[in-house]
Amino acid sequence: MKFGIHNPSWLFPGEKADIFAGVTAKAQWAENNGFTWFSVMDHLIQIDMAGDRDEPFMESWTILAALAAVTSRIRLATLVSSVAYRNPAHLAKIAATVDVISKGRMTLGIGAGWFDAEYKQYGWEFPPAPATRIRQMEEAVRLIRTLWAEPRTNFHGKYFHADNAILEPKPLQKPQPPIMIAGGGEQMTLRAVAQLGDACNVGGTPDQVRHKFNVLRQHCEAANRPYNDIERTTVTGFLLAPTDAALAAKRAKIDPNSKFGGNAMTPAQATDLIGQYQQAGTQLLISSAYKNDQETLEILARDIMPGFAGG
Repeated sequence: MKFGIHNPSWLFPGEKADIFAGVTAKAQWAENNGFTWFSVMDHLIQIDMAGDRDEPFMESWTILAALAAVTSRIRLATLVSSVAYRNPAHLAKIAATVDVISKGRMTLGIGAGWFDAEYKQYGWEFPPAPATRIRQMEEAVRLIRTLWAEPRTNFHGKYFHADNAILEPKPLQKPQPPIMIAGGGEQMTLRAVAQLGDACNVGGTPDQVRHKFNVLRQHCEAANRPYNDIERTTVTGFLLAPTDAALAAKRAKIDPNSKFGGNAMTPAQATDLIGQYQQAGTQLLISSAYKNDQETLEILARDIMPGFAGG
């Protein structure tokens, strides 16, 4: 099993901490401590499960371009870009540029979008039917892949189009950078993964994740695509401490209102849970440390990840 880090917040230790310095240090630390993946949320405001909406929040692709220049090995990704937030032809250009800057370490994470409050604040149309947003995402992925592949692209879909469009330079990764499609919708989203994606990202308990992977397998069979062509990833939140007493003290300090809905655990408990995810079929576990708690990440790297090396 491989391990990644997801950045859920732009608040770092210190009252006036430099946001970019904080995320740079975090990504470089991850790269030097055995993690293979570093992702950021593609939002314009904070989501309720991770903090307060008026927190400072950095734009994802700008940050990825900057991190690409100050890291050398770790894979960089959005988890994930909403189809509505950028014209997909423009997103193809942005992602290709980050792939060039990173020398081939970019994964394009994309999803159908869901945060209607953000849509309203920034003036985007929010189609209320999830099926519409999923179809938009599918069409966007097809357009992006065409732009990455063809010298000139003519694409006329229901939602998006491009006329004799040039995208140069192309991404460095061959044949193309991986596209991760996030979400666990069993009828449409996982079918889209089987047909169009290189990776999936699903959340939930290990049993729920196992079920989603089984549904994905069925969609792959229907699409005549090898199931193992799809990288299977799971993102989950952690808040870790060495002992039960230390964990209780930490929660009282940084989670006094019990807002954290992830896994508050000791190393032994977390090791057991991660083993369950591995047995469920997860190949890349992406850890989101609540409030950027550094001890949580250090426990993962020092006490947990070595037990899964080569697994």
